[in-house]
Amino acid sequence: MTVFSTVAVIGGGPAGLMAAEVLSASGAQVHVYDAMPSVGRKFLLAGRGGLNLTHSEPFDVFASRFSERRAQLEPMLASFGPQQVREWAAGLGVETFVGTSGRVFPTDMKAAPLLRAWLQRLRAAGVQFHMRHRWQGEGALDLGALRFATPGGDVTAKADALVLALGGASWARLGSDGAWAPWLQAQGVDVAPLLPANSGFNGAGWSEHFSSRFAGQPFKSVAVSFTDSQGRNFARKGEFVATATGIEGSLIYAASALLRDEIAAKGSATLLLDLLPDRSAEQVLAAVTHPRGARSLSSHLKSRLGLEGIKAGVLHETLSREAMQDAAQLAATIKAVPLKLVSTRPIDEAISTAGGVRFDAIDAHLMTNALPNVFAAGEMLDWEAPTGGYLITASMASGAAAARGAVQRLGL
Repeated sequence: MTVFSTVAVIGGGPAGLMAAEVLSASGAQVHVYDAMPSVGRKFLLAGRGGLNLTHSEPFDVFASRFSERRAQLEPMLASFGPQQVREWAAGLGVETFVGTSGRVFPTDMKAAPLLRAWLQRLRAAGVQFHMRHRWQGEGALDLGALRFATPGGDVTAKADALVLALGGASWARLGSDGAWAPWLQAQGVDVAPLLPANSGFNGAGWSEHFSSRFAGQPFKSVAVSFTDSQGRNFARKGEFVATATGIEGSLIYAASALLRDEIAAKGSATLLLDLLPDRSAEQVLAAVTHPRGARSLSSHLKSRLGLEGIKAGVLHETLSREAMQDAAQLAATIKAVPLKLVSTRPIDEAISTAGGVRFDAIDAHLMTNALPNVFAAGEMLDWEAPTGGYLITASMASGAAAARGAVQRLGL
């Protein structure tokens, strides 16, 4: 069976669905193909704890979160950025609000109602969805005979243009497994290696005693700092979680790009943990040296500085019994616990990925230089960003940009 379409979109995540919306609004006949039984699976997973659609900070600050790829992404975000995301959601009947952190959420915090409304609108616009269609891209990428494996056997499709929105290589069970990378490379598309982004790390040297007591528990109201071998610096307050093998969580994800690259270059990266960021080093030293009478050191640290639980535990992990009795060394460590990290967690566990189709392998409209009428969008492009609404917003923005490129290319 051959399905004929004007534009094929492969990948049913935010980038692919936004590409389908822009294409259908421009009059194209759009067919969306996805290997999974339903679209938007990673989108739904992201919404389990409250769907963070975008961020309310000023646009210049928002654009800066994309670091080395700001120049490439800023034009796309200028066309479809944080404000446009909120207006788009409102157009689907989903109002949004700004949380205390500046992050933007649907008022009900849920992803499913938004996705349902979006799919209803796309279907009403004529977009056709083909589920359980796994693209077989390892052969020649022929727009006249795109091949898909389905439960009923292989099928082919014909397209005048193709938008690839295949995601990165994290959470493969939800559909993004990175299998496309060697296929595109074989067709002359330059692809940077896929790496974990917004990931946890192994290391920190936890003892069995610490892991058994504190794995899964958060470090709250702390700060971390890190300076890499090139002099790039990260410092921020927040919280993160101890794992059995290391650390993870929002504060660590924010620093993960620097940490990952330093480990790749030097073999390890040492993060400094400030257990009491709201107290100066002088205040901590004064509290530690304050006479404690008959109280134990643990009781003294708890009463004078509020150090207990996991925060007290990490001090015992770092310092010997003798060093704990050295007031100057103890106070200095409270303000800078060294956590040596030696590897990222596996890429499939990461929230997102870095690497992908390099920007010098595509034109300003996201069309691949090596493959005319083949566009790439979303996380499969070579960019990364922290959590906080940046990933979804940029994926949607690039999907819209690729669709506009296809519309222009086809003269629609």
